[in-house]
Amino acid sequence: MSGAWTEEPDAEPDPRRWWGLWTIALAQLMVVLDGTIVNIALPSAQRDLGMSDGDRQWVITAYALAFGGLLLLGGRISDLVGRRRTFVIGLIGFAAASAFGGAATTAAMLFGARALQGVFAAVLAPSALSLLTTTFTDPRERGRAFGIYGTLSASGAAIGFIVGGLLTEYLTWRWCLYVNVPVAVLGVVGALTLLHDRHARAGTRLDVPGVLLGCGGLVAIVAGFGEAEPRGWTDPLVPALFAAGIALLTVFVWWQTKAAVPLLPLRVLKDRTRVGCYLTMALAVIGMFGMFLFMTYYLQTVLGYSPVRTGLAFLPMTASILTGSTQISARLIHRVPPRALMVPGMLLAATGMLILTRMTVHSDYATDILPALVLMGLGMGLTFMPVFSTSTAGVAPEDSGVASAMLNTSQQVGGSIGTALLNTVATSSGAAYVAARLGDPHRPADLTAQGTVHGYTVAISCAAAIMLLASLSAGLLVTARPPRQYAATDAPVPESVA
Repeated sequence: MSGAWTEEPDAEPDPRRWWGLWTIALAQLMVVLDGTIVNIALPSAQRDLGMSDGDRQWVITAYALAFGGLLLLGGRISDLVGRRRTFVIGLIGFAAASAFGGAATTAAMLFGARALQGVFAAVLAPSALSLLTTTFTDPRERGRAFGIYGTLSASGAAIGFIVGGLLTEYLTWRWCLYVNVPVAVLGVVGALTLLHDRHARAGTRLDVPGVLLGCGGLVAIVAGFGEAEPRGWTDPLVPALFAAGIALLTVFVWWQTKAAVPLLPLRVLKDRTRVGCYLTMALAVIGMFGMFLFMTYYLQTVLGYSPVRTGLAFLPMTASILTGSTQISARLIHRVPPRALMVPGMLLAATGMLILTRMTVHSDYATDILPALVLMGLGMGLTFMPVFSTSTAGVAPEDSGVASAMLNTSQQVGGSIGTALLNTVATSSGAAYVAARLGDPHRPADLTAQGTVHGYTVAISCAAAIMLLASLSAGLLVTARPPRQYAATDAPVPESVA
């Protein structure tokens, strides 16, 4: 089905819809934030629970694995059961898993809690985005709503570092998990009082073979990237996971052409613009997550920043994401084609990355780091808002959950790739730099630190190239016209023009 920017003829604007938006946005922020909030707290949790260096990555990987692998299932469940109902279930489950993790007394208990968080996040995230899609159908209101939503999605990782640093330094690492409980309670109250949804479709069955094939394939792919970081790309398990994932996803695509009620209706992927948005999102997140990882370690281990100061160092980036998303993209989205925002946005982000490639062990934050973070924030704000809005526009109501899940899948898989791929590049480049200078009698005293920073700059150069690919994919594939061109008619209008 081709997309259309039209308002549903039977949809009366809800006078409380803007309050409902904040409920949806709060839930999305919680889900995105939890991907990074424990990063700064990880050393403290490792000491408390006696985790080995090899096992500590499972605090991050367990969440990404369950979240990324089960998103398609979560999206289809929200379509079948009802978006508000799955939204509430996701919030309650996420809060319970967070409380369980905060009270963890062993490493295994924490790993299990993080996996449970990922499971409920996979239910929560697609229902949140599809509720937003079906609540705001007027093009101008849609721009403002997705501007706020896109800002929180793009800046959630950075906010996670800030909140994680504050909670770890002034309370304890456990509060990085406990903090989700009051947030989820607010979300549940808001959902029950402010959000509404159509009734679920009765008598529709879930595509069980599709669930096993699709979710199994995604789990294998995400696990492959997760294991590549600690084990290395040549470890036999890593290519085996990739091969299994590709095989399962290949069979999954074939099965979706045969299933009576497919898990992922392929009509969702027949729109060129929508696929372009998914690809742009995945490439953008690869670069962004890699940058977050390196800059966190650079600020703490090279420049000697505290956890709180490290988190606050990302604050200007968050502010520039807010500016780019709500003050630029949201104002222009109904006047210009989405790619007119996405292409410059990715170019700005790539420029910020290139500035970071000049950093050294003695770089000054104000002159060498801050300008790059501001440019990257503006670029992300310009890009993410039209990606969220355009990729979910015109989807049939019964497919809105799974279309939203595909966008979230792009984020999670992109984040896994970025963390594993770019960390490997950084580690190998840094080691080669140090090895080449060990025999030099005039080698500097801080050679190890120089090698570390060299590895970061090489990896960030790769991230900049990936951002340029994201700009190219947006320019070539995202062919949608400005949404206001569709606002005057209820007739279906193609979202993209080949």
